[in-house]
Amino acid sequence: MVWSGLVLCYDEGMVVKNISEAKAELSSLVQEVLNGNEVILAKAGKPVARLVAYSGPAGRRQPGVLAGKIWIAPDFDELPGDIAEAFGAGRSS
Repeated sequence: MVWSGLVLCYDEGMVVKNISEAKAELSSLVQEVLNGNEVILAKAGKPVARLVAYSGPAGRRQPGVLAGKIWIAPDFDELPGDIAEAFGAGRSS
């Protein structure tokens, strides 16, 4: 999809459907995506969403990968007096 001035141009392998059409044709739109095409959903003729094939998570997460690179201040859980008071947790006079 490319904006060319005020005209919206679509690639050849792209399917454009209004949301009302997409509701009735969801299964066929999913099949289009499985066939390698991109599906653009439009509302009042303006693109609002894109359906693309799911490729899975970016990679496995590894616990502790940031060990030694970040730190938490020792007083992290302590609120400053004025803020604690604003939340009703401070000392009452």
